[in-house]
Amino acid sequence: MNLSYILLIPFVPLAVFLVLGIFNQKIKPAVSGVIGVAGLGISTLLSYYTAFQYFFVSGKADGIYQTFVDKIVWLHLTDSLQIDMGYLIDPISVMMLVVVSTVSLMVNLYSRGYMKGDDGYTRFFAYLSLFSFSMFGLVLSTNLFQIYIFWELVGVSSFLLIGYYYTKSSAIAAAKKAFIVTRFADFGFLIGIFVMGYYTGTFDFQELTDPEGAVILNWASTSFMGLSVITWALLLIFMGGAGKSAMFPLHIWLPDAMEGPTPVSALIHAATMVVAGVYLVARLFPMYYLVEEGFALEIVAYVGAFSSLFAAIIAITQTDIKRVLAFSTMSQLGYMMMALGVSGFDGHEGLGFMASMFHLFTHAMFKALLFLGAGSVIHAVHSNYLKDMGALRKYMPVTNITFLIAALAIAGVPPLAGFWSKDEILVAVYEHNQFLYLIGVLVAGLTAFYMFRIYFGIFWGKETKYEHTPHESPKSMSIPLIILALLTIVVGFIPFSELVTADKMAFEAHLNIPLAVIAVSVGLVGICLAWLFYKKENDLSDRFAHAFGVFYKWTSQKFYFDEIYLFMARKVFYKNVAAPIAFFDKKFVDGTMEGIGNKTVLISQKIKGMQSGKVQDYAFGFIAGVVIIAFVFIYIWTN
Repeated sequence: MNLSYILLIPFVPLAVFLVLGIFNQKIKPAVSGVIGVAGLGISTLLSYYTAFQYFFVSGKADGIYQTFVDKIVWLHLTDSLQIDMGYLIDPISVMMLVVVSTVSLMVNLYSRGYMKGDDGYTRFFAYLSLFSFSMFGLVLSTNLFQIYIFWELVGVSSFLLIGYYYTKSSAIAAAKKAFIVTRFADFGFLIGIFVMGYYTGTFDFQELTDPEGAVILNWASTSFMGLSVITWALLLIFMGGAGKSAMFPLHIWLPDAMEGPTPVSALIHAATMVVAGVYLVARLFPMYYLVEEGFALEIVAYVGAFSSLFAAIIAITQTDIKRVLAFSTMSQLGYMMMALGVSGFDGHEGLGFMASMFHLFTHAMFKALLFLGAGSVIHAVHSNYLKDMGALRKYMPVTNITFLIAALAIAGVPPLAGFWSKDEILVAVYEHNQFLYLIGVLVAGLTAFYMFRIYFGIFWGKETKYEHTPHESPKSMSIPLIILALLTIVVGFIPFSELVTADKMAFEAHLNIPLAVIAVSVGLVGICLAWLFYKKENDLSDRFAHAFGVFYKWTSQKFYFDEIYLFMARKVFYKNVAAPIAFFDKKFVDGTMEGIGNKTVLISQKIKGMQSGKVQDYAFGFIAGVVIIAFVFIYIWTN
């Protein structure tokens, strides 16, 4: 399989970033939009060509999808440990290329209309291209260190895009919050990489994940606190993935990140960056599955399940539609993690893995559609809040229909994409853990309820009097909505289990009718409840909110986790750790350096007369020195 062109996929967006960044003030906004779309268009075509060649032409050998790697040695650390740079092509990396390129292209097209007239228009498209380059580099990485480099580049790109409105204090705070929280997670990730490299002698994904290789066969050689060192490394690596994918308790950055422009939310916080954590666990899946009998996978499953339920409960009470979608993203990422976590416990190798990757793929389409639909609504009414919306179906028919398709998909209504992938997840979870299955079903019902809560609140509900009559978004915004809606309808029919597999892992996929009926029924119940509560203006929601009392207040305040972290940072960490360190630094470290400097200045002031610049002073000094030396030698000679 000829892959000589593959490096163009990440490097074309990089070239676009450099051109738009360097010539920011010279390129007209309309031209910069065309350049951004053209660059992502090229990467998208190459990604689709790669997928076609890999899955349907020459990717298989003896009925098994092959892994293609091309790399060079970048850095020698020891005689046996090195860091390579290159690309790795296998089923999940090809799938991620399609996801990232498709959503990035749609967001670039959409942004041409959404960001029209913005002062930083060219800068915005430069940042989008930098982010796309970083994501492409991440999914093509051949080893842990390479993926970490692009992992951090994705973090920097996210920081720039969340804080795009840098004159807005809330956007600056949100960007810093996202950056700092993910830095804590990434610190764990980095330690995990170091531990993994030290005890295995490699960072390479192929060597680490080979079920018959030395790494997995010798995982129990060193232990610490009752677990193997490799298991600790996997848990630390998962910590990095949990931070990037906004898993509990590292989730607090995601809702605030909605301060960025809505296309950014669709690109970063729906379909690409936030799924990097899921992709990371999937990339190392054989290790998680085979080391310590899947102990680390069990942690992944329970963290994912709790995050999914936790976020779904909070989403019900939020009034900012972008924050509802943010918590929905966290909930669906929890679904994916849960599916990975239950994969292979009882001999059904890979079912949960396949279901997780399938849901990652379908979720990218309908969640990007939901965010872009929300952006279309916000563009029309100039508000993020449900109280300022209502009856918009009459003014925005295209947005109404496309948003409804996405809402039905995420609610798991057949035959849309979300139904197929969510059903596979629930089947995988049911076969391995009944308790987690019940959580999954409950989350399915809650998801349907909160999604149709905002759908009815936006497009039906009360007859709102708008200051300016809303209107449908321009074609540059509505065409991406239509394309994503069509993808949401059809991608569920892709024979995913036949395409996305892992090396030497068996896969199976089937529609479990009884479980599908249960999931769909629960989803329909959630939709019907939302219909009763929100389709027409009434006081049912207020009465129920009052009935839940303190619990409703806690939920609406996101269980006060922001306040808890703020208290820990200011009252505990600052008072007991940061302030003493700052005092020591100022009084002792800085004091010592300042003292040395002050003494140097004092001494120089005392002796600076010796360097007066007057020739007669220098002559006097010279003669005086000669006389003194002469007397010394005469004295020594005579005695």
